[in-house]
Amino acid sequence: MRKRNHSPTQDNDSTVTKTLLDSKLKHCHKKGEESTESEVQYGSADPDKTMGRTLRRAVAACVGPGLIAVCCLPEGRGMMWRLRRFFMWVLGVYLAIPVIVKLCPSIQAKLVFLNFVRMPYFIDLKRPLDQGLNHTINFYLQPEEGISVGVWHTVPTQMWKEAQGRDGQWFESTLQSVHPVMLYLHGNAGSRGGDHRVQLYKVLSSLGYHVVTFDYRGWGDSKGSPSERGMTADALFIYQWVKQRIGRKPLYIWGHSLGTGVATNLVRQLCEQGAPPDSLILESPFTNIREEAKSHPFSMVYRYLPGFDWFFLDAISANDIRFASDENVNHISCPVLILHAEDDTVVPFHLGKKLYNMAAQSKSLSGHKVQFIPFPVSLGYRHKFIYRSPELPHILSDFLGTTHPHV
Repeated sequence: MRKRNHSPTQDNDSTVTKTLLDSKLKHCHKKGEESTESEVQYGSADPDKTMGRTLRRAVAACVGPGLIAVCCLPEGRGMMWRLRRFFMWVLGVYLAIPVIVKLCPSIQAKLVFLNFVRMPYFIDLKRPLDQGLNHTINFYLQPEEGISVGVWHTVPTQMWKEAQGRDGQWFESTLQSVHPVMLYLHGNAGSRGGDHRVQLYKVLSSLGYHVVTFDYRGWGDSKGSPSERGMTADALFIYQWVKQRIGRKPLYIWGHSLGTGVATNLVRQLCEQGAPPDSLILESPFTNIREEAKSHPFSMVYRYLPGFDWFFLDAISANDIRFASDENVNHISCPVLILHAEDDTVVPFHLGKKLYNMAAQSKSLSGHKVQFIPFPVSLGYRHKFIYRSPELPHILSDFLGTTHPHV
């Protein structure tokens, strides 16, 4: 019988085996060692060969043959394989999205309206006081059967003390006061309680305006499903509701972003009926929804994709969404003021400027004041912070021909 060899070499190999097993085989053997092990014959009495068999069996028992194959790939080749797999996955998603949008045009409609984005979250629209509006009342109106829209009415700041604890009847009666009224039409996403919107209400209220705003059907706590026709119908209903209660006092319309498309739709209808509003104010407007969608930052990764119009823009048109302000200005006959920040990345500045040029050449607007006010990049007003401008009271006073309490 052969004696077991307890040489230092065998002891060292045992140490190596234990280290490799404890570290979960973090590193593979070098190619030369693998080649040597492959030549080992079963049953050999050589301690080194015996240790080689022990190592292979331990590896197989711990991680399995599949992982051994991956583990033993050259490091550079393994990394390239992972990068290639990731790239193919990204490419697959990139190409799948246009097809999905084309097959399901309703997806594109949701991306235009973004009414499912409820910001700020957990806001109670029944309590405008929580947003710092202690002179505002919340109520609901029904433009159509089965449709309910939430409305806020903020009285001028000068009346805030009287407004404490008052009911809806008192607020409605204040519309007969001498103060002019601003009907505000907000853009997509969020609700009438969005922070930048609330800040504008406060500014307008401090300038002596009643501010009436609402959430279109499908937004906020308003009932119904969104559509361009529905949004315009809601705006017309609220406008007429206010008009019936203010008599001959000025009633202005202010639209922001997507709300500018609703505003021009509304004003076009009013002008065609022979009852134009006193003025139209457009903040961050665009020419039409197709041009806006093509210029929006969300479309940047697809803008130069062959068939972009067919995949994305035609899907918008398939939902009967146009918001064609560039066409509407040819049917509007009231003063128009356009406000746009040069650093607006959501609705690019050039679209607002283009709409102004069209309005300035419109025959229907001949004889009416058409004004464009740009806000430099250095001010940082971007898409929704024009309300911060200290010049805004003067701009409105000069354009509307009114005198504000603090101007």
